[in-house]
Amino acid sequence: MLGAWLLLWGGLALGSRAETAFLRRADDSTGRCTYSFTVASPVEAGCPDAGGVSELRAELAALAARLSRLESRERGTGGSGPRGGEVGGARDPQQAAPAARLEAAYGELLRGTRHQAPDQGVGVSGGNGPVWSPPRAARAGAAVRGAGTALAHTVPGLATASRWDPQPLAYQELQSERTEVPASRLLEETALGRPGSEDSAGCGELVWVGEPVVFGRADSIAGKYGVWMKDPEPVSPFTRETTWRVDVVGTEVRQLFQYEAAEQLARGYPAKVHILPQPLESTGAVIYRGGLFFQPRRSRAVARYDLRGEAVTAEREIPGAGYHGQYPYSWGGYTDIDLAVDETGLWVIYSTEKARGAIVLSKLDPETLEIRQTWETNIRKRGVANSFVICGTLYTVSSYSAPNATINFAYDTATSTSRALSIPFENRFRYLSMVDYNPAERQLFAWDSFNMVTYPVRLSRA
Repeated sequence: MLGAWLLLWGGLALGSRAETAFLRRADDSTGRCTYSFTVASPVEAGCPDAGGVSELRAELAALAARLSRLESRERGTGGSGPRGGEVGGARDPQQAAPAARLEAAYGELLRGTRHQAPDQGVGVSGGNGPVWSPPRAARAGAAVRGAGTALAHTVPGLATASRWDPQPLAYQELQSERTEVPASRLLEETALGRPGSEDSAGCGELVWVGEPVVFGRADSIAGKYGVWMKDPEPVSPFTRETTWRVDVVGTEVRQLFQYEAAEQLARGYPAKVHILPQPLESTGAVIYRGGLFFQPRRSRAVARYDLRGEAVTAEREIPGAGYHGQYPYSWGGYTDIDLAVDETGLWVIYSTEKARGAIVLSKLDPETLEIRQTWETNIRKRGVANSFVICGTLYTVSSYSAPNATINFAYDTATSTSRALSIPFENRFRYLSMVDYNPAERQLFAWDSFNMVTYPVRLSRA
């Protein structure tokens, strides 16, 4: 056998000018005699130290230091007698073999990566080209994991410490973040109480919007934009817990999903699917007093779909209202006609040519959809991302994508006046396509890039 290896080595030496092939004989980690040979590259004079090799060497140096510390700890805890912890004390022969395997594995790791280009496999050249072997990262990880296993068997109590993979040390450092909160917001929270307290009972002005809470996530592209809602004044057999959802991406949006509660919506299994007799447009729909109020596709009308009878019971055009992209919110989506519900009833938010793109707000009769009263604001509809109504006051959101947006305007229908605001509002997922107020829960319901979220709100004392 030795003669065959020598013959092979001699042939390689002759074919490579005698100075490029080397034969080595040594015991492996199990004590068995092995022969190995190395052949220099016929086309490269040297391996460039680029592409991550220097980083790998730094990584290996850190690993070597860590292994040294572990070996020192092993020597300090090895043995069962009182001398096991002494420096230079005799080591248990049963521990010597795993330690040798550890050293051999680490040596193999160093040898395997010393002359390799980053992330490339290596092998012995043959007549048909190089023979593939696993990439460096895979071999290195396997070698170190094997070494860690050997050490875990050698030193009782170190099993957890040994289950690590080679990682850059930067990933093991602790990180911290600091968030600045305006003093005015802290004063509001401490002086006016948390949402749901006595201070927030009854009607008043919006003074605070909390962080979004995710209730569910759409699982298809049809749910990138959508609307979800609860009825603040439900009609039997529905309750305030009954939750409704519409995914609005598509040309024929007819499916209204019904859930027994928001928890069922989070699991993604509707109790029933209503098929609307005509497709709806955009994300302006609301549920109120047992009906779905929506804008039929490509029309300036508003319709009421009875949830119990499963039929459209009323439909009426909004005079002069823009539709299908004439006066949408800033994010688009054919959001020309937007419905809203508050403590006082049903509203429709839109614009007209006469208003020159400014928001027009009308109060509707929920049974007949007749307009009871109309207000023309000075807030440009395309200049805001969305809007909602609380206690007869229209509020607008400044941006649909900025992470730190604001509630930036308010229009009070009682005084027919508007004012600028700066109430922090978080767009966590950076694409707000729907926001509505639920007066029964005193929360904002919103759809933010596939995610169905709620925001707690607080009102000042009336």
